[in-house]
Amino acid sequence: MTTKTAAKKTAPGTSFGKETYLRWFKDMLLMRRFEEKTGQLYTMQKFGGFCHLYIGQEAILAGMVTAIRPSDRVITGYRDHAHPLVLGTPAKNVMAELFGRITGTSKGKGGSMHYFDKERNLFGGHGIVGGQIGLGAGIAFADKYRGEDHVTLCMMGDGAIRQGILHETFNMAMTWKLPVIFIIENNNYAMGTSVERTSNVHDLSTIGESYDMPGLGVNGMRCEDVHEAISMACAHVRAGNGPYLLDIKTYRYKGHSMSDPQKYRTKEEVEEYKKQDPIESVRATLLAKKWASEAELDAMDVATKKEVEEAVKFAEESPLPPVDELYLDVYRQKDYPFIKD
Repeated sequence: MTTKTAAKKTAPGTSFGKETYLRWFKDMLLMRRFEEKTGQLYTMQKFGGFCHLYIGQEAILAGMVTAIRPSDRVITGYRDHAHPLVLGTPAKNVMAELFGRITGTSKGKGGSMHYFDKERNLFGGHGIVGGQIGLGAGIAFADKYRGEDHVTLCMMGDGAIRQGILHETFNMAMTWKLPVIFIIENNNYAMGTSVERTSNVHDLSTIGESYDMPGLGVNGMRCEDVHEAISMACAHVRAGNGPYLLDIKTYRYKGHSMSDPQKYRTKEEVEEYKKQDPIESVRATLLAKKWASEAELDAMDVATKKEVEEAVKFAEESPLPPVDELYLDVYRQKDYPFIKD
C-alpha cells in the first residue's frame, strides 16, 4: 500500500561525499545559467514559440541523475531544457535547438518543448499536456517485454496529473508491473492555478492508491532527498514490484512560461522559497566541509557562464535546416518506400 511518510532527511555530508556534492553544484549551475540566458535571449526575440524555464527546480534533476543508471530512460513534458543538460547533452546542441538550427538535438524541428537525445536515453520533451504519461509506460513495457533491466522515469507537472490518461496508465502499469517511476515535478501552480483549487486531494503522493501504487512525498529543494527517494524507487521497480509514484515538491521562481504575469502569487512568496535555493544549499555544504573554497566555486560559475556564452555563439553560427528536412524523420523510410529521399 501507499507510503505516506516524507522522504528521510539526510544530514548534509553524512551519506554523500565531495564528488557527489561537486557534481550537484556543477549540474545545477549549468541548468540555472543556461535558463537565465535563455530567458534573456527570448526577450531579445532570438527565437520564437513558447518558452518554459526550469529556474528553481534544479535539485530534482541533479538528485535524479546521481541515482539512476546511464541506461535508464527519461521522458518529460515541455519544461525540458534542463533534462538534456543534466544527462550530458552538450549545451551548444541544446541551445542550437532553441534557435531552430540543424545542429540542435532535434535538428531544429522541436524547439523549446521537444528535446530528444537517443544516445542518452532522453525520450522527449512533449508539448501535449500529460501526453508523455502513456508514452513513459509504453517505453517501460517495451523494456519488460524484451527482458531488459532498465527503469523509465516519467516526469510530469502537477497540472498534467488532471489528465485522464494518467488513470488509464496507472491502471495498466500496475496490472502489468511495469518498470516505471512516475515523478510529479510539483511546483504547486500548474499554469497558474494552485493544487488546492483544482483537487480535493492535496497530497499528490496518494493519487495512485486506488491502483495499489506506492507513493512518497519528497522535498524537491534538496538534492539529497531527491537522490534517496529515486534510488529507493529504482530498487523497488528493478525488483519486479511494478511502478512507484514520487510527488517531488519544488518551486519555479519564474512564471509558467515567459508570457505569465504571475498574478496568482505574491513576490513575498517567491522570495520565501528562494531562501531554500538548492544551489545555495549545496554551496553551503561544500564550504562547510571545506571541500571547496569560495574562489573555487566562483571559478566554476565563471566557467559555466563561459560555456553558455559559447553555446549561444555556436547556435547563432549554425545553419538553419534545409527545406528537405521537412520530409525527413517523419516516418521510417524502409516502412514507407513510396516516400522518396
